[in-house]
Parts: sequence; structure tokens; C-alpha cells
Amino acid sequence: MDPMRINFRSTAVVTGKPGLVQPERAVTTGKTVTPAQSFGEVLGQELEKASSGVAFSKHAAQRAAQRSIDLSEASMARLNEGVRLAEQKGLNDTLILVDRTAFLVNVPNNTVITAVSGNELDGNVFTNIDGTVVI
Repeated sequence: MDPMRINFRSTAVVTGKPGLVQPERAVTTGKTVTPAQSFGEVLGQELEKASSGVAFSKHAAQRAAQRSIDLSEASMARLNEGVRLAEQKGLNDTLILVDRTAFLVNVPNNTVITAVSGNELDGNVFTNIDGTVVI
């Protein structure tokens, strides 16, 4: 072995003060998360949002009001059940029929796009849907 030749081994080089803990950092996912929130708290908030039910677009809310569509707690529960069934089947834009009311729902966004009821259903053709749920 040549004494001038130095044998370097791959060893980790540690700089800074040992045991120094970095400040906790918030993960950026496009949502506001404070460093003090635990994973469980964030998960709970997201589950609560998901279970709160389907949302109505501005257009759908206007149509529901103009057409006096029943949005009682019972009909909303049935609509939410229809969205759940559509989601299980992997549907995207779905026609959900609740009695004599039709809701066109974008399932991935959990949003009602439009609503039609009563006699307005007769003669209507719904296009660009990938499934229908009768509930």
C-alpha cells in the first residue's frame, strides 16, 4: 500500500449543532394548514366537508328556486344517496332522478349542475351523461 495514497471511506458529514430540531413546517397542498394542526384534525375537517352533502352551482340554485323544486331534508338525503351510488360506480356526469325531479350532478366535484322537475321533464333529452341513478 502506498503511504501517499489516502483511503477515503464514505461517511456522513454532519454540519451544524447536533440535536438541533428544525421548526415544524406546514405542508402546502393549496389549502391553509397551520403547523399546529395534526393529521387527524385535517382529516376530520376533510371528512366533515365530504359528508356535508352535495353543493349546488349558482345556475342550479337559480333553477331550483325558479321551478319550486323540493329541497327538503328527505329529498336532499335521497339526492346524496344517489351521488354516493354514482361515485361507487365511477360515474362522472350523472342524471339522478328523485321522484319527479331530475338533478344533473358532476360527481367528482359533488355539485348539482342543473335541476328539472314536474312537467318540464316530459320531452326532455339529457345528453353528455355517463349514467343515471333512480332513487
